[in-house]
Amino acid sequence: MPADDPQIVVYVAINNPKRVVQYGGVVSAPVAKSILLDSIDALGIKKRNVLTEKKYNWNDKKYYTVENVIGKTPKEAAKILSKYTIEYSGSGNVVVEQSPEAGTRLEETSVVRLMLGN
Repeated sequence: MPADDPQIVVYVAINNPKRVVQYGGVVSAPVAKSILLDSIDALGIKKRNVLTEKKYNWNDKKYYTVENVIGKTPKEAAKILSKYTIEYSGSGNVVVEQSPEAGTRLEETSVVRLMLGN
């Protein structure tokens, strides 16, 4: 801990606990939590508001925020929304409406519908 600049590693082993369910989250986790909280104070580790970007594994689902493409040409919109599957309706050379709206979090390859007009 912390994950991006390790200063301490905690290993908790409890041999044959009695009168409890024998799962790590029930037996060992409270002990590890206590040690880690004390270590935060002892090492003077400050709370950060900046999050570390997640590293994805090959099988993780990736989510992205849909950008606003209203007013763009279909070609520009396709480039911006390249992570998604795009369905067009209407005719024209400008995107006049999109669904889901900008700012929505969607799984990669989800469908984004664009209405074209003039």
